[in-house]
Amino acid sequence: MTNGGLFSVPGLRRLRVMTQKELLQLFRDVALMVFFLYSFTGDIYLAASGVSMQLKNAAIATLDADYSFASRELASRFQPPYFQPAGSVADARQAIRRLDDGDVMAVLDVPPRFQERLQRGEQVSVQLQVDTSNSVLGFLASSYGAQIVGKYALEAAAQREGLAAAGGIAGPVVEADTRVWYNPNQNDAWFMGISELLTVVTLFSILLPAAAMVREKERGTIEQLMVTPLTSFQILFPKVVAMTLVILAGSAIALFGVLGPLFQLPMRGSLVTFFLITALYVFTTAGLGLLAATVARNLAQVGMLTVVILMPMLLLSGAWTPIEAMPPWMRGLAWISPLHYFLDAAYGILLKGVGMDLLWDSVLAMGGLGIVVFAAGMRRFGRQFG
Repeated sequence: MTNGGLFSVPGLRRLRVMTQKELLQLFRDVALMVFFLYSFTGDIYLAASGVSMQLKNAAIATLDADYSFASRELASRFQPPYFQPAGSVADARQAIRRLDDGDVMAVLDVPPRFQERLQRGEQVSVQLQVDTSNSVLGFLASSYGAQIVGKYALEAAAQREGLAAAGGIAGPVVEADTRVWYNPNQNDAWFMGISELLTVVTLFSILLPAAAMVREKERGTIEQLMVTPLTSFQILFPKVVAMTLVILAGSAIALFGVLGPLFQLPMRGSLVTFFLITALYVFTTAGLGLLAATVARNLAQVGMLTVVILMPMLLLSGAWTPIEAMPPWMRGLAWISPLHYFLDAAYGILLKGVGMDLLWDSVLAMGGLGIVVFAAGMRRFGRQFG
């Protein structure tokens, strides 16, 4: 009995039948399908709408020891959208207590004789105490606070010198003309939504092929498949094809059912290119799932191994920390993370509208990693069951 090549008529028929088998087995797993649908809809919606790295309405209290017009004017500058006034405190002890309780994020401390020293042209310091338990938001609060105080000090100096009445500050003025590209409104929902979509794609690219393999091992059907005319590749590849089709469908639901209509994600580039690159990425990451399946003995172990593989990929992808800011020994690891290249491609296509002329290196790197990882998984599978 001849086996036939993969792209021969018998080989393609076997591929179709095996792919249908994998899809039927997946759709019969109700719990996994519910988790899958939630991840590509509800989870992405929550990430896009509920997670923000911008400073919005940070509660700020005022410790005013001057009780002057100038101190009240300065305190009134801390307004939405960045800050939200949260009353005043009587002394430093109460200020620390409100910071400890999380009642406020910052306290503006205006010293005595603030207005008097301003009018005399003397140097005067204003303290901004900031809760930096969340380092990102704490840094933003201190930066915005410094800008507000600096602008107020400049206006006070100009007014004291009588420059305001003369029509403005004399001498050359440097203005910063900032142009924000690709996300002009700095909408966190776009970044967080795409980031969560890529995370979910990565999760199921590892989990679904591994779960399918371990399910075969638990039921004892993998040995039955090995005595058929099918090769190891013809057993493993349909699993990857089936899971790729399902993940592409989930990605389409996320883009056209959640991010597009609910958050107005622009999707500026070619969606055909995006889905082709997503398919390549699923193939690349599925190899890791097949490797995990050769180690795991049951579905519980598959879940644990998926987390072990997923977390380093996320942290080394550059989504949260630029690769240039990582320690030198971690940068090399980041360059072998397939998610790093998928991240560049996805943001480039969806937000920047770039094409393959700029993404070819990321695609080439993903393809190379995919061949190596899938070959390693197939080799280990052959040794284990061959």
